[in-house]
Amino acid sequence: MNCLMQCTRLVGLFALVGVSVLAQDLSAPAIAPRLDTAQARVIVATLQQRTPAVAKNGHATNRVLIYLDDGVMTRKEGGQSTRIEFRRGDVRWRPASGAYVAENISDHPIRILEIDLKGPPAGKAPVTPLDPATVDPRHYKVEFENEHVRVLRIHYGAHEKGEPHEHILNRVVVYLNDQPGAKADDVRMAGAAKHAEENVSGQPADRIAVELK
Repeated sequence: MNCLMQCTRLVGLFALVGVSVLAQDLSAPAIAPRLDTAQARVIVATLQQRTPAVAKNGHATNRVLIYLDDGVMTRKEGGQSTRIEFRRGDVRWRPASGAYVAENISDHPIRILEIDLKGPPAGKAPVTPLDPATVDPRHYKVEFENEHVRVLRIHYGAHEKGEPHEHILNRVVVYLNDQPGAKADDVRMAGAAKHAEENVSGQPADRIAVELK
């Protein structure tokens, strides 16, 4: 009987330890690698609701954040708390930072695509007269630009064709919906190209291109 009781206690103890470890694992965002190049590492971080994620060492790299879900979160850093609301497809620049705590206060998990830059810009960004934002502003709009990146928001309506244009910089392309040759949330690296694009489908096509300087 004593042996049985002792074994039962041990089983209960192991179960509690297992629950504790599981809880600790759940506190960290689930990370899914997407791309890894000489210029950038791309991941998707999934934050569970009401589960603070502690970044004790902060974040050593500059990065671009693209939100893949609607949601609300808080970020606590240096004694200051910031509330961040976002919609699917919103894009933010996040410079390298010290320790912080991020918490998803939505009622559902949220996914954030993070483009971590591996180094400083290579130099002055080249210029082309066929820049897409210049020759085809109907379909290519500059979301924001700094010394590290330029972010383009791209929208084609059903059966729309764009103007001939040229890409010089490498870029991370994120697809926001299903479209010819791609699915929603696909992430691809694209390089230099000179072309005209056309949406041959009967549905709009939306994507974001992050040009790496």
